[in-house]
Amino acid sequence: MSQPAKSSRPQPPSDLPERTAGSRAAAQRLKMRRELAAAAMELFATKGYEATTVDEIAAAAGVARRTFFRHFRSKDEAIFPDHDDTLVRAEAVLNAAPAHEHPLDTVCRGIKEVMKMYAARPEISVARYRLTREVPTLREAEIASVARYERLFTRYLLGHFDEHAHHDATNDDPLLAEVAASAVVTAHNHVLRRWLRADGKGDVEAQLDHAFAIVRRTFGTGIGAGRTQGTVPPATATASGDVLVTVARTDAPLDEIMRTIEGALRQRP
Repeated sequence: MSQPAKSSRPQPPSDLPERTAGSRAAAQRLKMRRELAAAAMELFATKGYEATTVDEIAAAAGVARRTFFRHFRSKDEAIFPDHDDTLVRAEAVLNAAPAHEHPLDTVCRGIKEVMKMYAARPEISVARYRLTREVPTLREAEIASVARYERLFTRYLLGHFDEHAHHDATNDDPLLAEVAASAVVTAHNHVLRRWLRADGKGDVEAQLDHAFAIVRRTFGTGIGAGRTQGTVPPATATASGDVLVTVARTDAPLDEIMRTIEGALRQRP
């Protein structure tokens, strides 16, 4: 009996080995960056920032000078080894956001990746915070890192305005996007600094959620989930006799809706 002919159709090559190798290389890269950062932190603490050289940091980490410069451009960059990878994760949160999610909520989830980075190693984060307070050069490097997150979030928010909420010709969208992104970052940094001053103790996630709720109430109007949305206004309510009518966006926070209802009830004749 003849055997069925085997298909001669070429099989598509799998990219799994390539992805696995890429993930392994990225993990090794981050591991080395963290080891260099740990060596730098220890030397900064014992010798002082100005007195520590790149050669000493490399030697303490057990690598050559050229290896150090494959990972960092200068010794002040070595104290922030995770920001590049964290920025990538934050952008991934934005890119994978569900269509129904309010853009400010998406940005808040994105910047939580930064808090996760600090909370993963609280002892190092606290020590780094104290060091950056003492060394202006490190403080400037930290400010530059913060600016990268603000630019990322500004671009995202600028693409998610409810254009029906703006009827004038002044084109305030870029301003609102930048201010809202700055507000999210400022809220995050306020909570982060308070947590670091408390030696990394306390429910930082609950504190973050409270801070983000304030930002959402302040800047949530006018930023929609996309430019194709309708003209649904912010939460409004009117009361007449025994009937209360409430109109609210489907993504409006519950506390906003409740405040609107309470206000309408207080205004009843």
